Amino acid sequence: MATLVLAISPGPDNIFVLIQSMGNGKKYGLAVVAGLMTGCLVHTTLLAFGVSVVIKDNPTIYTTIKLFGAIYLLYLAFSVYRSGNSILLEGKTTNKLSMAGLFRQGFIMNVLNPKVTIFFLAFFPGFLFSDSLSTIVQFYVLGLLFILVSSLVFGSIALLSGEISNFLTANLRTGFVLKWLQIVVFIGIAIYLFFG
Repeated sequence: MATLVLAISPGPDNIFVLIQSMGNGKKYGLAVVAGLMTGCLVHTTLLAFGVSVVIKDNPTIYTTIKLFGAIYLLYLAFSVYRSGNSILLEGKTTNKLSMAGLFRQGFIMNVLNPKVTIFFLAFFPGFLFSDSLSTIVQFYVLGLLFILVSSLVFGSIALLSGEISNFLTANLRTGFVLKWLQIVVFIGIAIYLFFG
């Protein structure tokens, strides 16, 4: 549910998918989605093998990571609070790129974004769900769930790009609702990490 709300909330990735779909066509938007989600798999792998070692070796450091994650999520909530309510769809005319080019652009955008790494580090450790399963397996399960939900949402954005653009233009309060929904989710997950 948390991933669903975060994927729906306007951000650079889903806005980029929407703009590419409107400017180049739906299949080009889907190529961006594939690139972004492949990048998420790289972040999941780095997190799984890096943080799993930390958890195995030192529970105190793991608790520190969770507290850092909660603080970072509260910072994100504050950043969203300070931002405007409007959803800007700039750059409707885009340069025509090949599907492979857009896949590569989505992948590079995601992999080279340190905020994604920090977000995964803040988000995933609080949702580990088993004492018997390896933490590496659990991180991959969480990562694949994140990728699945995000792919469904971003893919829907690509396929329904025209209708979504018209809806956002006609319903000015949508930005306000999505803004506060995102704030509530960030604060809720932060509280869960603090006390979980």
